[in-house]
Amino acid sequence: MRSFKASSALLLLGLTASVTNAFYLPGVAPHDYEDGENVPLYVNSLTPLPNSQLKSVVSFDYYDPRFHFCQPEGGPREQAESLGSILFGDRIFTSDFQLFMGKDEPCKRLCITEAVPKQDADFINQCIADDYALNFVVDGLPAAHITTDEHTDEEYYSIGFRLGDPSTGTATPLLNNHYEINIDYHERPQNKKRVVGVVVRPYSRNTEVDDEGKPICEADDTPFRLDADNKNVVYTYSVHWRASSTAWATRWDNYLHVLDPSIHWFSLVNSIVIVLFLTGMVAMILLRALHKDISRYNAVDAEEDVQEDYGWKLVHGDVFRPPTRPMLLSVLVGTGAQLIAMAALTLIFAVLGFLSPSNRGALATVMIIFFMAFSCIAGYVSARIYKMNGGEAWKINIVLTASLLPSVIAGTLFVLNFFLIGMKASGAVPFGTMVAIVSIWFLIALPLSVVGSYFGFRKPRIEHPVRTNQIPRQVPDQPVYLRSLPSIFMGGILPFGAIFIELYFIMNSIWFHRIYYGIGFLFLVFVVLLLTCSQVTILLCYFHLCSEDYRWSWRAFLTSGAGGLYVFLYSALYYFTRLDINSFSSMMLYFGYSGVISLLFSLLTGAVGYLSCLFFLHKIFSSIKVD
Repeated sequence: MRSFKASSALLLLGLTASVTNAFYLPGVAPHDYEDGENVPLYVNSLTPLPNSQLKSVVSFDYYDPRFHFCQPEGGPREQAESLGSILFGDRIFTSDFQLFMGKDEPCKRLCITEAVPKQDADFINQCIADDYALNFVVDGLPAAHITTDEHTDEEYYSIGFRLGDPSTGTATPLLNNHYEINIDYHERPQNKKRVVGVVVRPYSRNTEVDDEGKPICEADDTPFRLDADNKNVVYTYSVHWRASSTAWATRWDNYLHVLDPSIHWFSLVNSIVIVLFLTGMVAMILLRALHKDISRYNAVDAEEDVQEDYGWKLVHGDVFRPPTRPMLLSVLVGTGAQLIAMAALTLIFAVLGFLSPSNRGALATVMIIFFMAFSCIAGYVSARIYKMNGGEAWKINIVLTASLLPSVIAGTLFVLNFFLIGMKASGAVPFGTMVAIVSIWFLIALPLSVVGSYFGFRKPRIEHPVRTNQIPRQVPDQPVYLRSLPSIFMGGILPFGAIFIELYFIMNSIWFHRIYYGIGFLFLVFVVLLLTCSQVTILLCYFHLCSEDYRWSWRAFLTSGAGGLYVFLYSALYYFTRLDINSFSSMMLYFGYSGVISLLFSLLTGAVGYLSCLFFLHKIFSSIKVD
C-alpha cells in the first residue's frame, strides 16, 4: 500500500512538471521587419513597480495632463484593446518615439515640456515616491528592466521601469528623463528581423540643449530634480539594437519567470497531503463504519436481541426535509456551479496554452465570456434544487438566478469605479465599456439562464430514497465542536489550507502587476481544492448525522464556503504585511476587490460542498431498508 502511494505521488509530480512547462500559443502573428523599417513604440498606463513594496493600487494614463509627458504631433491615438485588457486598466496609446529597425540612436531629443506647475510637480514627485513605473510596448512585448531572483540568483525581465528614483532624507526625488532603449532582434532569412526582447534603462539627467535645440547629453550627468525652480523638462532617449539567438516563439520565456518554484512545489505537496488525509478518513468511514452501519440496518433477524435503529438511520425521515430559505440556497448553489464550470474550463484553456500573455487581457476576457455562457448551468442547477426542495415560485427563482450575483458584483464595481474616477485613474471603466458588458449580459447571459431554468423545471423532481415525516424530529443538544458555527469555521480551514500558499502568488500577480504563469500548479491546486471541499463536507455531514442532527443543507454549503472568509482574512493580513498603502481610496479599492474575490470563492466552494453532500446522502440512504 505504501509503495502504491509513493508511485502515485511520483506520477502526480511528474504530471505537474509536464503541465507546468506546457507550451503557449502566442496569439499574434510574428512581424518581420526590414532594416530601417519603423518599429512603433506604444505607451501604456503607469503602474506601481512590481518588485517593490506596494504603496498604491491605482494606475494612471500615460498622457494624464499632470505628468506633462511628450505627445506625438496631432495628439496620441488610442489602440484597440480587448474587454479584459480595458477592465484591468490597460490604456495603450501611440507615442512620439521613433524607432527604426537596426538604426542606433546615441541620444535623441523627445521633447522639451513647458514649465511644470508646482501642483503637478508635487503629484509627479509623489508618484516617484510611490515607486510608479512606466510601461512601453514594442511589437507586443512590454518593456522591462532586468532584475534578479533573490532565491535562485537568476536574471529575468520584470515589466516596467522606474518613473524616477526616490531620494532618501528630505531631498526631492529624481525624475528619469532619459530612456536607454535596448531592443533584441532575431535574424531571419532574406535579411528580415523579429523583435524578441525590450529592456529600458532610465536615467535622470540635467540635460541642456544647444542653439539648434539638440540635446547635449554628454555635457553633464547631474541628476534632474523636479522642484519649484524648474522651468521645463528635457526628455531624451537612446536606442540600441542587439542581435539575439532567442527565437520569436520563446521570446516570452524571460518574462515568464516563476519566483521561487520550490514554494510552488511545497504548496502542491501540502495540498496533496491534505487530500490524502481526507481521502483516508472518508475511505475509513465508507469502508468500515458506514459499511457496518448499512449491514446492521439491513439485517433481518428474528432473534430478540436485534438492535433498534440508532445513529444516522434515526434521521432518515428528516434528512431530506426542505431547508429554510430554499430559494436563496438554490440560487447560490446554481451560481456556484456556474463558477465551477467557468474556472475549470478557463484553467484547461490556460494549461493548453490558449491564453498567452501576448494577448493582453485574454484571461479576463475568456473568464467573462465563460461566465456569461455558463449562465445556463446556473439556471438549470438552481431550478433542479429549488424544485427538489418543493419550491413553487419558479418565476422568482429564474429572475434571482439570472440577476443576483451579477447585480451584486456590478453594484460593487460601480461604487468602486467612483473612487477610480475621483483619483483620475486609468483603471476607471469607461461608460461605453459598462454599456457593452450590460448588453452582453442582456443578450447572452440572461437568455441562457432562462433557458437553463426552463429545462431544469421541465425535468422530473429529484426523488429522495426515503420519505420525509410530516412532523420534524427534535434535534438533541450537540457537542460544542458539532454546533453550527464551530463546525463551519473548522471545515472552512481545510479548503483554505489547500490553496493559501498558491494564493500568495496569485495576489502578488494581481496587485504587483506581474505575469502569473504557474498555470500547471494552479490547475492541480484547483483539483485538490474541489476534492478537499467535497471530502471535508461529507465528513462533517456524517458526524452530524451520527449525532442525530439532520440540518445539513445550509451547513454543507457554508462549511466549504467558509473558505472565502479565510481568503478575505488572508487579504487583510496581506494588506498589513506586504503593502504600505496610506490612501483611503486605495484602501477601499483593495478591500472592495478582495471582497468580490472572496465572495466568488465562497460561492464556488459552497456549491461543491452542497452537491457533494447531496450525492453522499442519496447514496447511503438508498442503501438501507426503511419500513
